[in-house]
Amino acid sequence: MIISKRAQAFETSAIRKIFELATTLKNCINFSIGQPDFTVSEKVKEKTIEAIKNGLSKYTPTEGIPELRERVAKKFAEENNIQTNSEEVLITPGTSAAIFLALSTIIDPEDEIIIPDPYFVEYPQLVKFLDGKVILLDTYPNFQIDIKKLEKLITKKTKVIILNSPNNPTGAVYPKETLEEIAILAKKNNLIIISDEIYEKFIYDNNTHFSIGSIYENTITIGGLSKSGGMPGWRLGWVSGPKEIIDKMKEIQQYTFVCAPSLVQYGALAAFEGMEKQRQDYQKKRDLIYNLLSKKFKVTKPQGAFYIMVEVDDGTKFINWAISQNVLLVPGNAFSEKNSHVRISYATSLENITLGAQILTKYP
Repeated sequence: MIISKRAQAFETSAIRKIFELATTLKNCINFSIGQPDFTVSEKVKEKTIEAIKNGLSKYTPTEGIPELRERVAKKFAEENNIQTNSEEVLITPGTSAAIFLALSTIIDPEDEIIIPDPYFVEYPQLVKFLDGKVILLDTYPNFQIDIKKLEKLITKKTKVIILNSPNNPTGAVYPKETLEEIAILAKKNNLIIISDEIYEKFIYDNNTHFSIGSIYENTITIGGLSKSGGMPGWRLGWVSGPKEIIDKMKEIQQYTFVCAPSLVQYGALAAFEGMEKQRQDYQKKRDLIYNLLSKKFKVTKPQGAFYIMVEVDDGTKFINWAISQNVLLVPGNAFSEKNSHVRISYATSLENITLGAQILTKYP
């Protein structure tokens, strides 16, 4: 067999399958892809063009340009209450790279990694690729973490808990009180927490984002600009955590990604500004799609990100019917052991949301 057993374990992401299908359909309503529908700010464009004109297209230090690492450290201190410094910040080519580097640094074979279900598709795939053992924490039906259930899953082999709040695919936001309880459990059992906070700017209903890294030092906190900066294709992420871990992640990046795109790093210096208007726009979209879909389906109102999970009789059956109506979504079993839901991304226009929801509520 030419392909290694490790590589054979990978499966094509259902999200990417739907994304590729979207390129073949005309005038479809695309609720599948998780990227914002606003574009990069003019300031970021100008800063990037300036970098191009100044010939700043060479390799940067593996850890990122000093100015950006300092700016990210400042952001962590001011917005997340995580006291760090530029030496404990690594700039990565997107948050997916940060997650891969973090897991590569800390997972040994047979280590148990607890992941709330539903989950972002990347987490279990990478854990398995690195010979770790995935332990799923069921969060149905409200998509919140039950501390008692979590505690029962912890064994002597448990090494990591992966958190994603606001959550993809559910839109759930974990309350401060829950995260405080998780931190107590993690400290008691000497666990590492990976906190993926890429959607931290998308929070609704007067809820606030809370970073568990502000109260538990053994936390790897990941963020970036793919969502809040409207820059998914630019590939710019960052990570902070214990210096020992960040230093080793940097070394692995030297031999894999080398560095984040240089021009993007310089452009990103202009990206740290408020996005209150976009947040308000997305709350309106959340309200619209929730109000329309809840007339027909059982849905949990999302508190963040830009996704909503809809409970259906059979996810695969529902997806096939939706495609026949020229509407694209992602089956829930792409993110879960269950096939009882579908994920809808409402990162699109109000017109598309209205039309798409009207079609979906006609499901027989």
